[in-house]
Amino acid sequence: MSSEVTTKPEAPAGAPGREKGRGLGTMLLDAVRQNSRQYGMLFALGLIVALFQIWTGGDLLLPRNISNLVLQNSYILILAIGMMIVIIAGHIDLSVGSLTALVGAVAAVLMVQQQIPWPVAVALTLLMGAAAGALQGFFIAYIGIPSFIVTLAGMLLFRGLTEIFLDGQTMGPFPSGLQKVANGFLPEVGPATNYHNLTLLLGLVLIVFVVLQEVRDRRRQREFSLQEVPPTLFALKLAALVAVILVATLLLASYKGAPVVLLILAALLVGFGYVMRNAVAGRHVYAIGGNLGAAKLSGVKDKRVTFAVFLNMGVLAALAGLVFAARFNAASPKAGINFELEAIAAAFIGGASMSGGVGTVLGAIIGGLVLGVLNNGMNLVGVGTDWQQVIKGLVLLAAVGFDVWNKRRAGG
Repeated sequence: MSSEVTTKPEAPAGAPGREKGRGLGTMLLDAVRQNSRQYGMLFALGLIVALFQIWTGGDLLLPRNISNLVLQNSYILILAIGMMIVIIAGHIDLSVGSLTALVGAVAAVLMVQQQIPWPVAVALTLLMGAAAGALQGFFIAYIGIPSFIVTLAGMLLFRGLTEIFLDGQTMGPFPSGLQKVANGFLPEVGPATNYHNLTLLLGLVLIVFVVLQEVRDRRRQREFSLQEVPPTLFALKLAALVAVILVATLLLASYKGAPVVLLILAALLVGFGYVMRNAVAGRHVYAIGGNLGAAKLSGVKDKRVTFAVFLNMGVLAALAGLVFAARFNAASPKAGINFELEAIAAAFIGGASMSGGVGTVLGAIIGGLVLGVLNNGMNLVGVGTDWQQVIKGLVLLAAVGFDVWNKRRAGG
């Protein structure tokens, strides 16, 4: 007579019963390990901010310095968004620094010499940036010349044209309307208080938007049976996001309010973030950067996507050039030097991969803020420019080394 032995099936790894038996610290460590690329630079940024806040005696997070931090790094952050998309697609762009200088030079000629109204001149220079990006994208996508070579040639070409347009001289000043875009703040509205009312309102709107977006993303993960963080960690994440936005809002509102250029950056972050995360075009960019052969077999128009990526980079480089020229109220032949290296560094520090197919628009902003806080903090404590270059080089090397280590660990 045979007897059967029945065994109780084991609960799956993500089962609620097992989650209850695990501590919050263990779940937090697991979430960090699974999202190390996403959270690593956030932790690094927080650590750098805390370090310089202590080192500068509290000067780093003064409201005036926070506003200066946004204004000083606005053009690099704009370039970093475009560069991140280029790197995700598996390419590189060395011409953006020279293109920002050329756009500033052309804008100065149009507004200062030709007395063209500044909104018209802005539209014309943005179209010029799109044309420059499209020209490079054509050679890369349809002729098949590597992006390194094409954009290196573009760097030399645009720098030479900048010298020709300006005749080796600095040209300015720019109209006050354009200067307000790069250096201005939102106007005062409502009753007199100790804070900037419009900035507080925008901060509250941003908090509501971020919470709803996070809840929506979590609901979608559940609908498609994707891995999601435990409810406790999700609540902690929401609390941390709300706290960061609230503190930043109060700091900005206690000075002159939000800079106008911050709204431009927010619009770019939301727009490009949505495209890269949810739109078909963004999925195609990740596809050609991750595996070009498989993308072609799947029907992705790789040449068209590559062309569009460089056209977009040209427009963003033009926008950065206008913001830079307006901030300093002059166009200079030496403008934009090393901007391409700053943008590339911001993208890699923010989680981009050398092999392409990996990265986020938010990561580009985080990487740019890491560099910006380093520059600002080291200036406040009096670190020389020589040591600043050494430290930024080590940070970039550590970020890329972390990416390589993360890949090897995942492969193992």
